[in-house]
Amino acid sequence: MKLSDLAHALNAEVRLTGSDPDIAGVASVASATSGSLLFAEDAGSLDAALASAAAAVIVAPKLAPASSRKPFLIAAQPRLVFAQAAGLLRPADPESGIHPTAVIAPSATLAEHVSIGPYAVIEAHAQIGESTRIGAGAFIGQGVTIGSHCRIYPRVVIYPGSELGNNVIVHAGAVLGSDGFGYVRDAVSGKYLQFPQQGRLIIEDDVEIGANTTIDRGALEETRIERGVKIDNLVHLGHNVRVGHDVVIAAQTGVSGSSSIGAHAIVGGQVGIGDHAHVGEDVILGSGSGILTHKQVKGPGIVFWGRPARPLRQYLKELAALARLARTSKKEGGQ
Repeated sequence: MKLSDLAHALNAEVRLTGSDPDIAGVASVASATSGSLLFAEDAGSLDAALASAAAAVIVAPKLAPASSRKPFLIAAQPRLVFAQAAGLLRPADPESGIHPTAVIAPSATLAEHVSIGPYAVIEAHAQIGESTRIGAGAFIGQGVTIGSHCRIYPRVVIYPGSELGNNVIVHAGAVLGSDGFGYVRDAVSGKYLQFPQQGRLIIEDDVEIGANTTIDRGALEETRIERGVKIDNLVHLGHNVRVGHDVVIAAQTGVSGSSSIGAHAIVGGQVGIGDHAHVGEDVILGSGSGILTHKQVKGPGIVFWGRPARPLRQYLKELAALARLARTSKKEGGQ
């Protein structure tokens, strides 16, 4: 794609130094070639980009040089535009059609340009939207609905009662819609009986779910992951959980049943959230934080850290006080 055409598609300003170069893809400074596009967010990275073999550089208006030996694009958010460019320049996946080893129920509905990989199973009354790709060995349960332009990677399991919107990406080994961890204990015998797990799982548009992540269906109602949520690998979301739109959840986080996370929240890695807890909109939970059962964590833009989680300023003060106490105890012990 010509740099000028890419600029038009990205709504960015282009400044050419001569010919209009062909852009084949994005790269890092170290791996850049004569067809690569880079981005720079500070003076140091701009110098490195200009000295590289790359064809062009994306820069913020404040960094745009008066003259340059390379052409460049000007954008308010260079990193964001760089990511958008990567999507535009990525080669389209070839249509592979339906593999002869795939097992597809006669009552399943496949829209146009659907691809089904080897040994995938599509059960009765499932619906697969246009241009969606189902990877090798994936299992799509009875009555599951998957929207258009989705990518279901190999060995994903989607249980009956699940519904996926458009442009959803589910990475290898993820399990969606399994039973939640809910049991009732018989006070006489001490045995546990499963509480009904018959609700639904709704995944809205533009959600991405990492490898080996598990999301349970609702118990009696629904588990819902709203539009634009990005979930890392090895995350578990329990039954009846609701995650607001454009939330980011990092790896090894666990969210217990009937808890909710507000829109635009950021959840770090290895965070634990107890059942019936609520994390408010725009809250940031630092890695390793713990939210107690029934806890309400509010405050747009506030960073919480620790177990149990508290505002970062308070947490750091407590750490400092603890360090002073340890030093004092050590001195007294030495005396």
